[in-house]
Amino acid sequence: MSTATGSIRNPVLVVGSVALDSVETPFGKADEVLGGSGTYFSSSASHFTPVQLVGVVGDDYPVEKLEPLAARGVDLAGLEKAEGTSFRWRGRYRHDLNSAETLETHLGVFSHFRPKIPEQFKRAPFVFLANIDPRLQLQVLEQVEKPRLVACDTMNFWIESRRPELVELLGHVDLITLNDAEARQLTEHTNLVQAARWIMDKGPKHVLIKKGEHGAFMFTRESIFFAPAYPLESVFDPTGAGDSFAGGFIGYLAATGDLSDENMRRAVVVGSAMGSFAVEKFSNARLLEITRADIDKRLQEFRQLVAFDTELGA
Repeated sequence: MSTATGSIRNPVLVVGSVALDSVETPFGKADEVLGGSGTYFSSSASHFTPVQLVGVVGDDYPVEKLEPLAARGVDLAGLEKAEGTSFRWRGRYRHDLNSAETLETHLGVFSHFRPKIPEQFKRAPFVFLANIDPRLQLQVLEQVEKPRLVACDTMNFWIESRRPELVELLGHVDLITLNDAEARQLTEHTNLVQAARWIMDKGPKHVLIKKGEHGAFMFTRESIFFAPAYPLESVFDPTGAGDSFAGGFIGYLAATGDLSDENMRRAVVVGSAMGSFAVEKFSNARLLEITRADIDKRLQEFRQLVAFDTELGA
């Protein structure tokens, strides 16, 4: 499998957080590094297609650290700079790297964020509503013009505190990505097949349920597809793996312009590959240094990971 995508390269609009993270894992620690859902998504998706980022940072944010993203085709015209402190998150992972322990969260200017979509972004054919308040996600959809695909993400905090708005949002999106714990919390179904069906009944045609180191499911009315996670010897920092997965998935779809079931399945594997790169170093450092050749090589390794002969012997 190759990521050769031709020359379509539809732009992707992403609305999400641009933050500073301080992270501690069993393998080390990093302070005040680039973080946020919008940052990770853009770092991943920009390997495939142009990205239009909408978010907010404080006047203390090291904007120069975003220059490598701009050089890679991320349009920062929608990044608002507000007076005040930037969104900061401090977390710790113990040996169970599937879940983070949040030590501190300072929303700063993000607490007053009201997405303003620049005129030149409003016609983006692919839209990703990263993990922010569902009320803001709905406000974004009021500003865009007939996108081909709208996808969203969410988290346990919004499921608990903004459930009615989140359920309303489901009626306006084509696809949702969430992890298995969030799917169970949202739907009150422990069985993921039942959980996916509940979500599809609310609107989305595709439900992607991520299971961390155990891979990801894509559910539709007609089919279920599963992609394994890439088996890594070392995981340095799981922060942003889900947003990097989404970036690879949506970025590949936008680059190809192909929403067939076959291509959606390919996109899930591309997403899994990008998520696996993201966790190999702190912050988005690994995503910034990999090449298209690195991505293609990992996709070939994914193919080998799941290949088997369907001719079963006696």
